[in-house]
Amino acid sequence: FDEQGLKKLEAGAKALRARTDRAIVALFGGNLLETGQFLFRNDNFYLLLAGEPRRAHRFLDKLVEMHLENLEKFLSAVGPYIDIINFGDDLGMQTGPQISPRMYKEFIQPRQKTMWQRAKELADVKVMLHSCGGVYPLIPGLIEAGLDILQPVQTTAQDMEPERLKREFGKDLCFWGGGCNTRDVLPYGTPQEVAEDVRRRVSIFAPGGGFVF
Repeated sequence: FDEQGLKKLEAGAKALRARTDRAIVALFGGNLLETGQFLFRNDNFYLLLAGEPRRAHRFLDKLVEMHLENLEKFLSAVGPYIDIINFGDDLGMQTGPQISPRMYKEFIQPRQKTMWQRAKELADVKVMLHSCGGVYPLIPGLIEAGLDILQPVQTTAQDMEPERLKREFGKDLCFWGGGCNTRDVLPYGTPQEVAEDVRRRVSIFAPGGGFVF
């Protein structure tokens, strides 16, 4: 995000806006849990969160400072031309969240809220979170933090069935993905099985809007 890089980002976003009326997604990042895992190693960061919470808070506070500084620069360049800003943090596993809802609300949610609110102050954008895995128990907290769009909607993870997600959160979230079972059907099914799976999922997610295939 130096001066030259920001000029390139601005020029690219401006050019893209001039040739499409479709939604433009800008990839930002702003990872919290994952950055701790990258720097400390997964197991060590879990131990830090559980055993040294004050140190974990200091680390995450500093991280958010850096993210907010970059967010200001990023949106100063592309903000006028985009519709969605994509944050990232893989909070889920196949069997559910990586951390408990209680730990999420203590360490992650307030910092997401700070970043997401700031993004919406700086630009007229919707906030998307890329988070793989079974994040069902965390979704209410994500909505409270200001999330508009969940992506990629890993429906083969625990408690992530399309019917459940649409019924419980369809009024509050846009589901960006989940249009096909990419674990079992897409790689192994026949074309007919893929088509049937897609039609079933679209019939669940699409009514009332809030679904991007």
